[in-house]
Amino acid sequence: MALPFPSGAAVSATSVSAESAALLALADRYYVPVYRPRRIVLERGQGSRVWDSEGRDYIDFSAGIAVNSLGHADPELVAALQTQATRLWHTSNVFVSEPPLRLAEELVAASAFAERVYLCNSGTEANEAAIKLVRKWAATAGRPPERRVILTFHGSFHGRTLAAVTATAQPKYQQGYEPLPGGFRYCDYNDLAAAEAAMAAGDVAAVLVEPVQGEGGVVPAADGFLAGLRALCGRHDALLVYDEIQCGMGRSGKLWAWQNDGVAPDILCIAKALGAGFPIGAMLVGARAAETWQFGAHGTTFGGNPLAAAVARVALRRLAEPELLANVARQAAALRRGLAEINDSLGLFEQVRGRGLMLGAVLAKPWRGKAGAALDLAAEHGLLLLQAGPDVLRLVPALNIGDDEVATGLQRLTAALQAFAKS
Repeated sequence: MALPFPSGAAVSATSVSAESAALLALADRYYVPVYRPRRIVLERGQGSRVWDSEGRDYIDFSAGIAVNSLGHADPELVAALQTQATRLWHTSNVFVSEPPLRLAEELVAASAFAERVYLCNSGTEANEAAIKLVRKWAATAGRPPERRVILTFHGSFHGRTLAAVTATAQPKYQQGYEPLPGGFRYCDYNDLAAAEAAMAAGDVAAVLVEPVQGEGGVVPAADGFLAGLRALCGRHDALLVYDEIQCGMGRSGKLWAWQNDGVAPDILCIAKALGAGFPIGAMLVGARAAETWQFGAHGTTFGGNPLAAAVARVALRRLAEPELLANVARQAAALRRGLAEINDSLGLFEQVRGRGLMLGAVLAKPWRGKAGAALDLAAEHGLLLLQAGPDVLRLVPALNIGDDEVATGLQRLTAALQAFAKS
């Protein structure tokens, strides 16, 4: 029987059964210790609610780091996966099957700019593909290696492979992995003058940018920033590449985050919500670079897997529906109201920023550096929450989250932050 968290009262999530303790001990013993998960064992989920192995329920404002775009165990996604699982699991790209072909067709149709699609398994792989495609595009145009620079922005996050982590202009992710690949340059996000200066030498082949930075603190592009980058790319014959791995696929309130600014890219990288929990990524390519790669230029064994593609087709259709996008706007407004009420009472936040259901509550000075402690308390009060650096609480719930889950989640967040403010 489920044991719901009492409203306004903490239940210690560190008190676990012998069975759960044994599972956590396995994680401690066998995983490479690159993660520090909370000491609970999640067992099942339905919609925007999950249960741990002790039967306690949690409202999920994390969605698997903005991945579970349609919540947990969505019946239509489950049906698509089960149906495909009885037909064909994997072929490799030596052969073709219908689900990835249909997905590619549907992505191009939905994109409003793309002509071709490269399917892969993750956001990092999509960004890695974009980096390689940019370099190949510049080489095909006759540019020498020193004129194939990719410009990215402080606070960005583009993945963990060596090229993607080099594109990520955050030293904490790069330290100890030197020597890093060359050909990257950084400047301040939302600083168009800095970008112009960084491109003045004429050696930049592409600008890689998140329309809303995620790991950098949930920071949206300022008005006119993407348009300014588009103009700079035109002036310097460079490609404009958007990383919408976290902010895309309906999360911003539009299917594509760039649609909030009306500035289309040459290349778009997506993942996370595309599979709604099943691993898949994609790079969408517009006319300027669509024919750059030819046979053998790049590849992947698992990319375009029929199981992943079957799920992603359903997710893409659902995430583009006006009713779902309207829900994003309504629930984003409800969360902002709830956070404002919390702040009126406790004064914890310097600001709340973001777009749609990608929100960051920036902790005020007395609580800077303590986002992790707030997340611990949230879990103890039955709420799964994220952070974006040490100073920002990040809320990225499922895009179809309901009114009751939002209200309950805010109640639990209020109780957790009341305890946090006293700690």
